[in-house]
Amino acid sequence: MTINSQVSVMQQIITRFPPSPTGYLHVGGARTALFNWLYARHTKGRLVLRIEDTDVKRSTQASVDAIFEALEWLGIDWDDGPYFQSKRFDIYMDYVDRLLESGNAYYCTCTPERLEDMRKRAMAAGGKPKYDGTCREKGISGAEGAVVRLKAPLTGTTVVEDVVKGNIVFQNAELDDFIICRSDGSPTYNFCVVVDDMTMGINTVIRGDDHVMNTPKQMLIYKALGHELPIYAHVPMVLGSDRTRLSKRHGAMSVTAYRDMGFLPEALVNYLVRLGWSFGDEEFFCRDELIEKFSLENVGTSAGIFDFDKLLSLNAEHMKAMPLVDLSRMALPFFQQNGYRGTDDQLFEKAVETLIPRSKTLEEMADIGGFYFADAIAYDEKAARKFLKSAALLPLERLTGKLEELDTFDEPSLEQVFQAVMEETGLKLGKIAQPVRVALTGKTASPGIFEVISIVGKEKVIARLKDAIAYIQALPS
Repeated sequence: MTINSQVSVMQQIITRFPPSPTGYLHVGGARTALFNWLYARHTKGRLVLRIEDTDVKRSTQASVDAIFEALEWLGIDWDDGPYFQSKRFDIYMDYVDRLLESGNAYYCTCTPERLEDMRKRAMAAGGKPKYDGTCREKGISGAEGAVVRLKAPLTGTTVVEDVVKGNIVFQNAELDDFIICRSDGSPTYNFCVVVDDMTMGINTVIRGDDHVMNTPKQMLIYKALGHELPIYAHVPMVLGSDRTRLSKRHGAMSVTAYRDMGFLPEALVNYLVRLGWSFGDEEFFCRDELIEKFSLENVGTSAGIFDFDKLLSLNAEHMKAMPLVDLSRMALPFFQQNGYRGTDDQLFEKAVETLIPRSKTLEEMADIGGFYFADAIAYDEKAARKFLKSAALLPLERLTGKLEELDTFDEPSLEQVFQAVMEETGLKLGKIAQPVRVALTGKTASPGIFEVISIVGKEKVIARLKDAIAYIQALPS
């Protein structure tokens, strides 16, 4: 059955994103969230947000807040929730009771020592260390310290019909009567997931293929409860450049770390979706295009390889494509961190516009463009040694004098001033412009010199030129 024919019988696609609040939202989790969000939006379905916080010791409110913050920055919204598993224990226990009453689950009083002995004997015999069903037919009515096990089929197969990976067959003989409720009365992960998905109406489960081994157990719980199975789509993992599990050294930082490094959310969304999904040879997608074109058919089976340089390149493309007013708004906090306190929005936008071709992140833009708004310029040592020397003194003095007399400080007027200095000194533009560039920016590379001068403004330009003249005059002869 194709994906389209499977979903056609459904009234509405309902996906879910269920993070555990035991840390930040990393890029792998963000990609899973994006796949679920895009599929829900593409099909005009719904996305449920569920916080799986049953690990009380490791779950924190700070992590919950960090997950919300990351999703908001990425632009991932949800239609239902957030639900918290820690507040749903009564629901889980109700379903445990249903399975006990129907005979699809049973109490087990085997001690940890007996289970360990059972495991050792099974392994010594070359078998799989699984529960041997000692309590399966005892009809135990419950006792202190007892666990509840699902009565799994002993023969046959459980087939996961996965729309990405194809059919995956599991031998039921390999699946033991696993625990659905621990001796302390707490339900287990696989059981909570199924009950949540059932009661929340989830009919499409899109998750990483590291969950494949959980799926047959969850399917057995569905069947024991007499509930229809959801569609499963296990997407490939995101790996580092060395094809090992993604870690911090590969770039597996929190989503908000990328925000703080000056990446655009549109770029990170674009990049993460492309790690495992394709649409022809296209690389650049805006958000609306992703929603329009995303489908499970185009999710690949090979692991996505995280490439930080590709992310940088894509971010630069998104910076160029973003409306200037929006890019300037997003860049402003990075300039403010570098000391910018200006209030002229038009001037700031002009500065940002000149820096776009030279920047791959907002952070880099603020670092490169800090000279525009600095009170004083620190010269790069090599740049000063090469260009701020005695030969530059005359053209800098002539230029400063003419700029002081200039009434209109626009680019045509500036070009005329430079032309006049060139004629008076016999120097070509480069011999004048490079010392001026170092004087105004401290560096040998910058946006166009006339753009720089017009944005820095007459007062600061003249002050910086005079500082450069004084610097040259103070050099040892």
